[in-house]
Amino acid sequence: MKLATFEVQTPVGAVERIGAVDESTADDETPAGEATLIDLTAAYGAALEAEGEPAPADLAHAHVPPEMIAFLERGDRAIADAREALEYAVETDAERGPGGAKIQYEPGEYDLLAPLPRPNSLRDFMAIEEHVQNSLEGEIDDVWYELPVYYKGNADSVVAPGETVQWPAYSSIMDYELEIAAVIGKRGRDIAAEDAEEYIAGYTVFNDFSARDIQGEEMKGRLGPAKGKDFANGLGPYVVPAEDIDVLEAPMTARIDGEIWSEGTVDEMYHSFADIIAHVSQSETLHPGDVIGSGTVGGGCGLELGKWLEDGSTVELEIEGIGTLEHTVLE
Repeated sequence: MKLATFEVQTPVGAVERIGAVDESTADDETPAGEATLIDLTAAYGAALEAEGEPAPADLAHAHVPPEMIAFLERGDRAIADAREALEYAVETDAERGPGGAKIQYEPGEYDLLAPLPRPNSLRDFMAIEEHVQNSLEGEIDDVWYELPVYYKGNADSVVAPGETVQWPAYSSIMDYELEIAAVIGKRGRDIAAEDAEEYIAGYTVFNDFSARDIQGEEMKGRLGPAKGKDFANGLGPYVVPAEDIDVLEAPMTARIDGEIWSEGTVDEMYHSFADIIAHVSQSETLHPGDVIGSGTVGGGCGLELGKWLEDGSTVELEIEGIGTLEHTVLE
């Protein structure tokens, strides 16, 4: 199941909804934004209404909230209800839910947003040794092996799939980073590594756009990165529930203007997502909607390859089983 956040126009303005890709009419090759989406709240309400539930719309909003963080807060129950709603919509080809709510949205009838348009928080790690080694001039410090190090990104700068990224005026060296991100779906604190997987709701593609010139200057001051990262964070196009993807084996590819620049998998991670969650949650609470980036796969950015994005470059990051996240960068 591929979960989406999308926006539709109504007489009272734009409304955000939770959906799932109708995979009976789409596959992994279907571009983001060109798939039929099922409005999961409306579909769940339709299923309840068919069973004779007297207040199907109210109950549907409680079981399958139409906003991603509220949805995640319901944990496994929301994902199970979403599966039920999707199955009902596909099997019955139902068109309307309670109150006439539309269930199926075709391409052109919606705008695809990032699955978490505004995450609760955004942490990005540097967990893959090859990337770290390729990015340094010397040896990797021992602390990297001892601790999963990370920075906190700007949760307010998430860019939607297909959105143009306006490069900041203070930078002229444009770079992408090929990453996968875990989405937290359960509140927890002091989580043991062996229990950590139950806190991951799903995974999405993450493009950690990087202004390498200002990032380099910031890091000389032994703090950051900040302005080198905070202007744009690509997430999407969908969140795939953890049980629906073998995240360590999923092939990852970066294409720049159609040319493959990077390939890899996150089975190269020195620090696993479980170890990362255990580390972050020490004396600190994780919340549904927190996003945790894996760090870049080896050879997964221009810095490692010795080449940069150009004005007008189109970046496609693909993870098999999730989809392709595309953006064009402009100076």
